[in-house]
Amino acid sequence: MPRDTTGSLVRGGRVVARLLLVWVLVAVSLHLLDLWLTDFAMPRWWQPTVFAAAVGLLSAVVWPLIMRFVPPGLVLLLGLGSFLLLGAGVLAISLAVPYVVIGNLHTAVLVAVVVSAVAGLASSVLAIDEDEVFFRRAARRFRDGDRSPADEPPGVLLLQIDGLGHDTVRRAVRDGDLPTLARWLSTGSHVLTDWHCDWSSQTGASVCGLLHGSNDDILGFRWYEKDRDHVMACAHPGDAAEIERRHSDGRGLLAGGGAARGGLFTGDAEQTSLTMSAVPFLTRRPRDTIGAGYYAYFANPVNLLRTLGSALVDVLREVSASTRQRRAGVRPRVRRGGFYPFARAGTTVIVRDLVVSALIGDMLAGRPVVYADFLGYDEVAHHTGIERFDALAVLRSIDQQIGRLHRAARLAPRRYHLVVLSDHGVTQGEAFTNRFGESIEQLVGRLCGEPRSGRGPRRSPAEGWQLGAAVAEASTGSGPIASALRARAARAAAPDRHRTEQGRPAAVTRAAPGVVVVVSGHVAMVSFTDVEGRVDVETVERLFPDLLPTLVDHPGVGFMLVRSAESGPLVLGRDGIRHLSDDTVRGADPLAHYGPHAADLIRRTDGFAHCPDILINSRYSPATDEASPFEVHVGSHGGLGGGQSRGFLVHPAEFPPPGEIIGAEHLHRVVRDWLTGLGHPEPGQADTGARTAPVPPG
Repeated sequence: MPRDTTGSLVRGGRVVARLLLVWVLVAVSLHLLDLWLTDFAMPRWWQPTVFAAAVGLLSAVVWPLIMRFVPPGLVLLLGLGSFLLLGAGVLAISLAVPYVVIGNLHTAVLVAVVVSAVAGLASSVLAIDEDEVFFRRAARRFRDGDRSPADEPPGVLLLQIDGLGHDTVRRAVRDGDLPTLARWLSTGSHVLTDWHCDWSSQTGASVCGLLHGSNDDILGFRWYEKDRDHVMACAHPGDAAEIERRHSDGRGLLAGGGAARGGLFTGDAEQTSLTMSAVPFLTRRPRDTIGAGYYAYFANPVNLLRTLGSALVDVLREVSASTRQRRAGVRPRVRRGGFYPFARAGTTVIVRDLVVSALIGDMLAGRPVVYADFLGYDEVAHHTGIERFDALAVLRSIDQQIGRLHRAARLAPRRYHLVVLSDHGVTQGEAFTNRFGESIEQLVGRLCGEPRSGRGPRRSPAEGWQLGAAVAEASTGSGPIASALRARAARAAAPDRHRTEQGRPAAVTRAAPGVVVVVSGHVAMVSFTDVEGRVDVETVERLFPDLLPTLVDHPGVGFMLVRSAESGPLVLGRDGIRHLSDDTVRGADPLAHYGPHAADLIRRTDGFAHCPDILINSRYSPATDEASPFEVHVGSHGGLGGGQSRGFLVHPAEFPPPGEIIGAEHLHRVVRDWLTGLGHPEPGQADTGARTAPVPPG
């Protein structure tokens, strides 16, 4: 790759000038500390300048050597140990510089904190490109080594912006909220396209499909498994590890030396940090290095102060934004108080900085494929909305980090391609609970409160759909209905509490005795626990005659998936019914507003082993582009309808165009083909377990 010598000299001169300016600012801060602190004295005019140079030398040269021999636990306590060590170093420097007096370690630590804060703030304001200096040293070491970049194919960084939909990206590029991506697209170096998510348009299904090539039986971000009496939750480390065990065959997208940073699953990567399925003390995966990212980042006290300062600013920004929304009467909105401002700062600032630091280390190490998840936009979109000002501010900060990584990649020991994508989009709307005065769990519970043997009122075909004939089975006998009624009576006298096989309480909503409801964004899953296996719609009608008619008529319900003993899988809508077995429609098509691939995606979900008895999708209004999520969110996802169904993909223009991408498993095959085309070898063929082969939708 040709080098721009003139540009390098100019950039090098700027870096030197800025470093000198930081040196002067640190010296001034030391002089002010001398005036303020009683246990700190610099009586000679030249001492602040010399002392600042000595501290800078300690940070740049001596400090990295010290960190090699410091126990990780001392530094991992959010970097507090770093300041104790740096304070000791400052105390030692005071003994070396004549006439400088520091009375105790407490004062030395305070001096170290102030100096680090000034250096960090000045570096940020002056935009000193620390990565450029870092990578120039790396490139120099690489040139002195035995390997050559030509010996290896280009590396690939898969940078995921969680929850960012395709339409939002297009508008953000147009309006200047994604300047890095806009520059790529305008110069023609990259191409923007979309991909259609699965019915379960959420991170668990999308990332597992992308990284492992399979997302079979992943019904939501959480779902109930009747055979295990257990709610699976993608955000729980034990469940995430189990999901990965079911889908990994050892040949994931990151196998063969890759790395996973800040996501749910490893993709069979050798190096992981902040990855849910690989938390070592919960998943028994000793290879995980979840602490490595903390260690590498917080070992530098400047990083700690910069991150914590930025996090504090973000907390204040969230409080201000929430207050302005409330005073202006913005609708829809949700409560954003309590611990949420700090949780938001954790994803938008702290995790982001750790992930970026780990990615820089991965490029320095020359790892072939690296995946990272930037969570901040999705977190804020849930609570504020998909394109409101504070969500777009988070988006701009992520774009800034992507630009930083792009610059750093130019100086890595191998060439890197950057691919930016999302796992799903987000559809906005007032939460179901707020809009209708009760949650979907409360609604189902009210309708299932008492078993009834008679039939409730039914509409005529002219008023809508009508289900098949009732099952000719009495409420007494040996059939499934009789068994269910007896089980319900038995459970009524027993403690109403689910437990998992590990003994911890499951996060289920017991809507009524024998009825469990689990929500995941824009979908709600109803399971009747007193009947084994998949409960057919005829049995549901017999047990709860008011349930299905009331749900399908509800203004917040778009459609429902049920299974009929006579007709197979059915999609029920307010004014029509679709038979998935032959795609015939009676009345109005309930899937008319949910995309051209809705029937195929729902048909695939119907075949999942743990498909619930009733699977409900929220109602989407194409006129207003909104739907009411079953979770208390402003922007949400997990189902079909609107922006949640369309993720985006920005890839180098030199890559073969992917065509239409339907589902995360298809996206996996596209990326795998790109890697193969770049010269990356296929992972080992050893299979660690059977899994469902990906089936292209449609």
